[in-house]
Amino acid sequence: MDFRLWTLDTKLETLNSELETLNSELETLHYDVIIIGGGAAGLFCASEAGKRGRKVLVIEHAGRVGKKIAISGGGRCNFTNIYATAEQFLSANPHFCKSALARYTPHDFIALVNKHDIRYHEKKLGQLFCNESAQQIIDLLLNECADAGVEISCNSTVDSIAKIDDQFEVIIKPHRLTSTSLVIATGGLSIKPLGATDFGYRIAEQFGLAIEPPRPGLVPFTLDPSLLERLSKLSGISIDAVVSHNKTSFRENVLITHRGLSGPAVLQISSYWKPGDTISIDLLPDIESFEADEAELINVLARSLPKRFAQAWCELFAHSKPLKQYGRRELETIASQLHDFKILPSGTEGFKKAEVTVGGISTRELSSQTMEAKKVPGLYFIGEVVDVTGHLGGYNFQWAWSSGYVAGQSL
Repeated sequence: MDFRLWTLDTKLETLNSELETLNSELETLHYDVIIIGGGAAGLFCASEAGKRGRKVLVIEHAGRVGKKIAISGGGRCNFTNIYATAEQFLSANPHFCKSALARYTPHDFIALVNKHDIRYHEKKLGQLFCNESAQQIIDLLLNECADAGVEISCNSTVDSIAKIDDQFEVIIKPHRLTSTSLVIATGGLSIKPLGATDFGYRIAEQFGLAIEPPRPGLVPFTLDPSLLERLSKLSGISIDAVVSHNKTSFRENVLITHRGLSGPAVLQISSYWKPGDTISIDLLPDIESFEADEAELINVLARSLPKRFAQAWCELFAHSKPLKQYGRRELETIASQLHDFKILPSGTEGFKKAEVTVGGISTRELSSQTMEAKKVPGLYFIGEVVDVTGHLGGYNFQWAWSSGYVAGQSL
């Protein structure tokens, strides 16, 4: 035998022996269901599976569960939207979310909130918030899990996942965990400072599942420095406007910031935007045209827009003078500019500031009835890690409850 081959064989035997020794030292614990991710979807799924008599373990890599819940809705958690339907969700397959949303509705979660005596209010457009604190929703989930006998392990790092025959093996040293069902509820890449990772996507790739490319959603736009300089004096101004991208439009506030554009309408449209696309802003959605009169343009605009914005807009785009001094075509041009103010964002503020991740595990790979991977029996993906993304206003929490519920009923 060649000496080099003999040396290589010896090293492999040594490594295999060390691996066997290491594995023998790991304590083996068995569960019916292991859920990786202690956020909204993971905890809710755990409680539903536990209620059905399953032995459930939730694994969370952070020091506590529900970190994203805690900061949501300005600390009061916009926990659902009473008008949630499939129309408020983005996905490569817009029909995928219909089944889960129909089986567990906003009113179902509201009933659970009422059961826990949590007071809430509707802020606007069907958005429901806790009166006191987002911690109330976290406590609701923890109490439901405790009642269902769910175990929760925080500060736990998953070293590896494998499927051996009909069981999953999850290594968290010094434990080897096994289960018949494995649920990935690790979320997307949004809000990086809270510890968001690509863990869920890596597991999908490990098992050969397709992924729709993730990108930031519900995120502020950045602007080219030259345009930003022109708008810098308007930083902090908020305007009621309609923001459009192709055939999609949202009417809510637009906020001019020191970096670009934000506010609810901008966040909403950002989920549809892709680099290189132009957006259109209707600054005067309630005014169709201008009629010539004695008033100056700046004063006419100030009736509907913040005066500082009206003044700056006139300085940038149209010298202000009495409307009667403009010709009809000039007035039509001004109206057109105000109703179709086109902006080409230079980009977004990225996953660091994004509230959600657009894209994720392809819905082609999953059952809409159970969230189980078609190619890998017993493997489930729920919540934000899936290619289903809701609008701003409680819709993404409702997807967490609905997808977690249908998976929990199947495990």
